[in-house]
Amino acid sequence: MILGCIADDLTGATDLALMLSREGLRTLQSTGVPHHSIDLGLIDAVVIALKSRTIPVDDAITLSFAACDWLKAHGAKHFLFKYCSTFDSTDQGNIGPVADALLDHLKSDFTLACPAFPATGRSIYMGQLFVNGAPLAESPMRDHPLTPMRDSDLRRVLQKQSKYKIGHVAFADVNQGADAIASAFEREKKAGHRMVIVDAITNDHLREIGRAAASLPLITGGSGIAIGLPKAYLDRGLIKALHPPSARLVAPHGRRIILAGSCSVATRGQIAQAIEKNLPHFRVDPFAIADGCCTIETIMKWVTSLPVDALPLIYSSDDPDHVAKVQEQLGREKSGALVEHLMADLARALVSAGFTRMIIAGGETSGAVVEALGVGLLEIGPEIDPGVPWTKSRSGPEVVLALKSGNFGAPDFFTKAWDRLS
Repeated sequence: MILGCIADDLTGATDLALMLSREGLRTLQSTGVPHHSIDLGLIDAVVIALKSRTIPVDDAITLSFAACDWLKAHGAKHFLFKYCSTFDSTDQGNIGPVADALLDHLKSDFTLACPAFPATGRSIYMGQLFVNGAPLAESPMRDHPLTPMRDSDLRRVLQKQSKYKIGHVAFADVNQGADAIASAFEREKKAGHRMVIVDAITNDHLREIGRAAASLPLITGGSGIAIGLPKAYLDRGLIKALHPPSARLVAPHGRRIILAGSCSVATRGQIAQAIEKNLPHFRVDPFAIADGCCTIETIMKWVTSLPVDALPLIYSSDDPDHVAKVQEQLGREKSGALVEHLMADLARALVSAGFTRMIIAGGETSGAVVEALGVGLLEIGPEIDPGVPWTKSRSGPEVVLALKSGNFGAPDFFTKAWDRLS
């Protein structure tokens, strides 16, 4: 293994694993830090998915250290801390504190922060993060229920979280290529900056950043930052070859289903289109869960009454105003936990009933489902849309899962994804 990756949520880990696999590294994903040694064989990269984005800072650091130490013990030479391409965090963290701690843990004196992911509309210019052309603070992320992003300047956002001085490598350097970027790194280090925000607008910029950063012990960013690393490792002689992934994934026999818990604009649009296409659908209301009207038995009775070739959609996603009303009456943590626990229990019941092919929309929902099913290792399959592959379990029940970040995917994602399975 050349690269060990620590991701702060499950769908982000899958997104990163897809990027590395697509660019030629044989990649395995683990849901949580493995509790035992694994024969990695010919694996080039391992991505460990944590659930550390919004937990207390000290807990996030402890989990990240455990992942880092496991990866190091299994041969990792370089490390990547992966977070969301919209820099989801608060003034307290967890991006800055975890990056600080990993720098110290790895005894490294410098790293970069670059959440750019042009394929999904995330770009950085003059230190400002843009989402589909809009400044981050003017995007739908402004009203995220857990991590509302009200400042587009990543230098200010990260400086509030980090104990180290934050620098900047601007577009003028990035656009000149890897040598200019490497020189800018040295300039920023001499200025006393231990972390730098790096501008990036295109995939070519990310490839040049990868070439310049490939020797760093630690890199931080979204999955886009990994796009240039495999080729850079090959050019440096750190790996012998690149290995393109398969275009299709062989799925076990069984029924299909979609579980959606994200309240993002993208997921709500995908739900709307699926309903327009007359997919059978069942809406899960947190109030109905709380008062006992919506139970696993209720949902399973509905879903098992459908034809075996049906594509059911079960969703709790809702618009921000209704989410705020639910949180006000039930409490933020309780309302989220009600839905997560129901989706987790539902996933177990569905697998027992013969459902083996699942799309899961939303990072929290995906994490809850994978944990409930006991899926510890995932094989990365073909890309459905930028940042979202099919995956196949290598432990736990035999299932294929598309673990979709709430913000990702085209409007027709729920209906087209199945074409990539055999």
